Amino acid sequence: MSEVRNQAARAGIGLGSAIAVTVSWSLHKSLVWAIIHGFFGWFYVIYYALTRPGGLSG
Repeated sequence: MSEVRNQAARAGIGLGSAIAVTVSWSLHKSLVWAIIHGFFGWFYVIYYALTRPGGLSG
């Protein structure tokens, strides 16, 4: 069971980084920002969703 959790955690971190890089690239068109935002992963995705019109707050 522990191995399944570890695989799920790794997949979640990878997905968060991929979403962060995609959003960052579409917004800034900068490789440096995409790498930085990819490092922060889900933190950047949540920040982006909370601060943009039509995000999580509606």
